[in-house]
Amino acid sequence: MRDLSGVVPDIAGAGLAPESLAKLASIDPDRLPLVPEGTRYGPCVGNVGKFICVGLNYADHAAESGMEVPHEPVLFFKATSAICGPNDDVIIPRGSVKTDWEVELGVVIGREARHVPREKAPDHIAGYCVINDLSEREFQLERGGQWVKGKSCDTFGPLGPWLVTCDEVPDPQSLDIWLEVDGVRRQDGNTRTMIFGVAEIVSYISRFMSLQPGDVISTGTPPGVGLGMKPDPVYLRPGQVMRLGIQGLGEQTQRTVADGGMKEIAGMCDAI
Repeated sequence: MRDLSGVVPDIAGAGLAPESLAKLASIDPDRLPLVPEGTRYGPCVGNVGKFICVGLNYADHAAESGMEVPHEPVLFFKATSAICGPNDDVIIPRGSVKTDWEVELGVVIGREARHVPREKAPDHIAGYCVINDLSEREFQLERGGQWVKGKSCDTFGPLGPWLVTCDEVPDPQSLDIWLEVDGVRRQDGNTRTMIFGVAEIVSYISRFMSLQPGDVISTGTPPGVGLGMKPDPVYLRPGQVMRLGIQGLGEQTQRTVADGGMKEIAGMCDAI
């Protein structure tokens, strides 16, 4: 682990532009200071402007959720206040009985995208990361309105550990993706089974809103979420451990904890 703080203020905004990434690539890592052992990993992208998610983007996940395969990408937002580090504790929301897991491929925008054709979409991507798109299913599906209520609880958006640049991910549609809860493999898929691929998603979103450097897109989850467990759904409770990862992008580990109130949450936000 090497410290880039003397080179860039953060991995965010203009720091994700192609010319900035080229500058970072030219640096000899051995000339950078070491990061002290035990340092906490924050989110791999700073100052995220938009956190856009794609729902039901794997046909078998749509089936286990009891929903039709979409004809166009299903888009929703996740509050940026949900973002946390890849190994931070995940807080089970107060009153929650249906907190669920979802490992997803994250796409980080590096260059403004507006009405971008599909074949040009990869030129606007800075890199990729692992995301756990945590969801409270009662808040999401049974409380009326849009999905955002069940998607935006504090700590429901771990990002990282790494932002892996596009040159290290030659084919984002051929990555193994998995998640375990307490050592039991729950999700085990590959991004090749996405309904809408990365380039199509970036192009599609750019028709409706401009994408800015540092925006993050979470591209959907494979089957194996708690909501789809048979014969009965299985949800997270305090004291469990999730471990998840994507081929070539690293792993996350999170412990689930009960909501200790605003003091605990405020302390975590200060640490972020």
